[in-house]
Amino acid sequence: MANVFLYVVDRDFGFAPNPFHGICSLATCKPRIRNSASIGDWVVGMGGRSLNATGKCVFAMKITSKITFNEYWENPIYKDKKPVRNGSKRMVVGDNIYHRDTTTGLWSQAFSHHSHSDGSLNEYNRDRDTKSSNVLLSTHFYYFGSAATVIPQSIIDSLKYKNGVGQKKIDLLDANTLISWLESEYINSLNLVIADPFNFEQSSAHYTVQTNKIVL
Repeated sequence: MANVFLYVVDRDFGFAPNPFHGICSLATCKPRIRNSASIGDWVVGMGGRSLNATGKCVFAMKITSKITFNEYWENPIYKDKKPVRNGSKRMVVGDNIYHRDTTTGLWSQAFSHHSHSDGSLNEYNRDRDTKSSNVLLSTHFYYFGSAATVIPQSIIDSLKYKNGVGQKKIDLLDANTLISWLESEYINSLNLVIADPFNFEQSSAHYTVQTNKIVL
């Protein structure tokens, strides 16, 4: 049976999730969801206080593929998801940043939002991100970004959802009101980036889980 995973999006740079190049990807952060979620499940990111978007949906993606970091890194289909730090904002926030040496078992981390500002390895981010080696991909998604849409209160109440830390896993049958509402209200917005991410102007910034701070 399919499930819906809901969580609060604290930061929205276009990195996690990354909705660009026709595929919405969740390749960093949220290792528990990346471990647990399966093809056919939905991941829904809700805005929180940090984005001044409580009760709003930032994105919703139906998982159409689940692959490993190495598959993501090596497959040329996903080359545009690799970060280019002197490129456009969409290229700067690329999330295809990890691969593992199959001989030594050591992880490599690309110069990215999750590396240090000089491009060196951020071990804290690596250790958190690689708690799951899975990448969730979707070619059936809605990305609202800074135009996050208000979810009707009746739907939020039916899900017994409250803004907070962590995630909520709901059987798809019990969350059908939310998914049906999104699919009907935004039928013409499927697989589109409706608006830039909330923090897109800071796309070149770096984040570290060690201090939970952004370094410009």
